[in-house]
Amino acid sequence: MSEFQEGSVQSTGTPRWIGLAIAVLGGISLIGLGVGVSALSHSKSVDESVASLKQQNDALTQRLAKADEDNQQLQSDLKVVTDKLNVTQEDLQKARQLSKASAADYNKKLTGLESNVNSQLATKASTDDVNKLNGDVSGVKSDLEATKGKLERATGDMGVMSGLIARNHDDLEELKRKGDRNYYEFTIQRSKAPQRVGPVQVTLNKTDQKKSKYTMTVLVDDKSVEKKDKTAGEPVQFYVKGSTRTSPYEIVVFDVGKNQITGYLSTPKTAGAATSASNDPAQ
Repeated sequence: MSEFQEGSVQSTGTPRWIGLAIAVLGGISLIGLGVGVSALSHSKSVDESVASLKQQNDALTQRLAKADEDNQQLQSDLKVVTDKLNVTQEDLQKARQLSKASAADYNKKLTGLESNVNSQLATKASTDDVNKLNGDVSGVKSDLEATKGKLERATGDMGVMSGLIARNHDDLEELKRKGDRNYYEFTIQRSKAPQRVGPVQVTLNKTDQKKSKYTMTVLVDDKSVEKKDKTAGEPVQFYVKGSTRTSPYEIVVFDVGKNQITGYLSTPKTAGAATSASNDPAQ
């Protein structure tokens, strides 16, 4: 009985709730400890994140500072380039203005030079024309003088003073240009048949080439007139009806060949065709 009471007293002296309370407090302590540890771990992670963010922020700040420095340098370079470009544009504008002024001055000088050259060319052309004309006149005068020296008058076989006598083809062309008479150039072969020369017919009878002599018969006004042993260069004269005493027909031979003669017949400008009989034929 005493033991039971003693045990009961002990049991009554230590209540059960105290153990539970202690257990609960221990659990709470453990939970708090866990929470503290977790919080501590979380705080450490937060600190590390903050440190990383700060490091990134510092790096970004440095980059921004570098970018700002580069931007300032770029702006400085751009200003220099702009200044240089402005100077270049100003110089270019001045060069263009100078070029325009030079071009205008050049065109003015070129126009003046062209006018001067044209004037000089016109003057030179006029001078050249005058000189050429003077030269032509001098040449004509010289030709006339030379022609006068070659073309000469002679007395014909009828005793009548002839006009100017041609000694060759060139002289005859000069006489034709003068136009004082009608001229018919010919080359006649020796033959029994007569050959037409202008308004008359001529038969070459014989030739003496060494002595430059020939004999021919002129058929005119239905009559024949023989001209015997005539010499080259001698005016052989004869009349036809209508011709005057002072203007007979003339044949001049300037080359006597072996069987032919070359020369020309000249007739007065007023002479008609030799179809009627002459009142005074002569041999």
